[in-house]
Amino acid sequence: MTPENAEAILQEYFAPWIKQLGLRVEEVGERHAVVRLPWSDDLAREGGGLCGQAMMAAADTATVLAIASARGGFVPMTTVQQATTFQRPVVGKDVLLDVRITKLGRTLAFTEITLTAEGATETAAHATTVYAIMG
Repeated sequence: MTPENAEAILQEYFAPWIKQLGLRVEEVGERHAVVRLPWSDDLAREGGGLCGQAMMAAADTATVLAIASARGGFVPMTTVQQATTFQRPVVGKDVLLDVRITKLGRTLAFTEITLTAEGATETAAHATTVYAIMG
């Protein structure tokens, strides 16, 4: 799968409010994806930091793209579990989400997602997900 294929999945299968996040697929591979969440003042919370809800939605969406890449295309799937730990605020910078599939079974996928502000070396947030694959 190419980043362009993943972008097409993003446009075809996701809700309008997810599309409004402006996510861009930077890279996809056999068991991973890298997705950019562009900075937007509309996504900032009180105090100017990027809101956690936007980062969690981006992580969830990037996970679907990573699983689709691993499976060779989109298949119906749903989030079973997502846990996110926020480690430092992101202010005025894009966030890069690096999704790594740690286990891909027939009906379940497990992932780890590292969220890092562009240009930073320290992690802004870390998430894990479990997905049920229905196709």
